[in-house]
Parts: sequence; C-alpha cells; structure tokens
Amino acid sequence: MKLEIAVVSAQGAAIAAEEGADRIELCTSLELGGLTPSLGLLEISAECVADRLEIHPLVRCRPGDFVYSTLEVETMIRDATDLLKRGVNGVVFGALLPSGGIDCEASRRFVESALAVNPDAQLTFHRAIDSSTSGVVAVEKLISLGFTRVLSSGGAPTAGDGLFALAAMNDRAAGRIEVMAGGGLRVADIASMGRAGLSAVHLSAKEMVNDGDPDTYMVTNREIVRKARETANAFSTCATAAL
Repeated sequence: MKLEIAVVSAQGAAIAAEEGADRIELCTSLELGGLTPSLGLLEISAECVADRLEIHPLVRCRPGDFVYSTLEVETMIRDATDLLKRGVNGVVFGALLPSGGIDCEASRRFVESALAVNPDAQLTFHRAIDSSTSGVVAVEKLISLGFTRVLSSGGAPTAGDGLFALAAMNDRAAGRIEVMAGGGLRVADIASMGRAGLSAVHLSAKEMVNDGDPDTYMVTNREIVRKARETANAFSTCATAAL
C-alpha cells in the first residue's frame, strides 16, 4: 500500500523519506488546509529526500473555498509550471463550480499546462472533491480530464467516517484512477482502507509545538510516519499472503 505524508518543511520531508513513505505532498500553512510551497522550500526538501520518495507539491493559491477566479486559476497554472520545471513528480490541484460540480474548464487548463511541461507528471485532484455534490460521480469526470489520482475522505469529516463512500469511489474508478484515502486519517484506519480495496493512504502525521500558545506550529511526527509505514506494510503482506 502506498503511503503519502503531507509535510510543510524540509525536516518533515526528510523524516518521511527516512521512515519509508512513498511520496510527500509538499505545502505550507497546513492549518489553513495547505497552500502552495515556495520554490526555496521545494529545493531544500528535494535535497533532503535525495530521490528516496516522490515529491508532489500542493498548488493552492489561497485558503477558503475551491471556487476560483480566472486570475486565480492562471496563478496556480503558473505555479505548477514552475514547480514541474524543477523536477517534481506531480502536482496537486482542485477546483469547483459554485454549484458544487467539478470546474472542468479550470481543471482541463491545469492538466494540459502541466502535461505540456512534463507528459509523465502525476496529477492529483485534492480534497476539493469532498466539497463537491457527489464524489462518486466526480470520479468519472476526473478520469476524463486526465487526473492520476484523487485524494478524498469520502465526503465525511474524516476518512474513517467516509470508508463506505471511499469504497464506492474506488469501485467506480475500477483501476482507471487511484483513489487515495486522506483527511483526518489515523494509523488505525489504514488496514480498513486496504480491506476496502484502496491502494493508497495520505496522512499529515503532525504534532503541535507550543500547543495552545500564540506561537503554535506544526511539525511532522516521526513515530506516526513509522507506524503508518509499518501498518501499510503489514496489510500489504497479509493481503499478498491471502492470494
């Protein structure tokens, strides 16, 4: 089972690599749901991981909803272009219409621009899908748009609560797009995700420093990443043995 860790620092990227994660979603301001990382953060994070895992930066220009103006979409396209030119494995994006449907025009422009830079780039549609009218229906649109995977909690507050919806999305995907469980995901949820047929999970694996203090900030917890890797490996081993 693939393990992705959301990180906001080069130190977090290094921890994820050292503990065996398959990829990282690199971002800033995780407390705001995540925003586009700087090129400096990308460069030093790439140096820290030294090709031990894949780097997938989040491309999100502001916090709040996922209904973007033309200028905001253009900003994110240019950010993605710059990030991809620096050799990242893929980028993470999501946009919705005011009605709650997938913004196909913005998504199509984003996908085409990204693939023009790197035809092999992996494209993840992020948890904007959990604010859409139907995650299961949206899966078909994301496949037609050319996305590689979709990150979702199944429309629930946490992925654990959204297990049945995630399983339905995965069934609908039928291997045409990877459905990755994430959003409040706990290590204890990983095995159930695997049993439901999902092949990838996403965790922030965070802990708070100076919790409750005005100087509070987030860091990556090495032990959580280690336990997540062990659990994902154990499930994969059991699933293989059962075949």
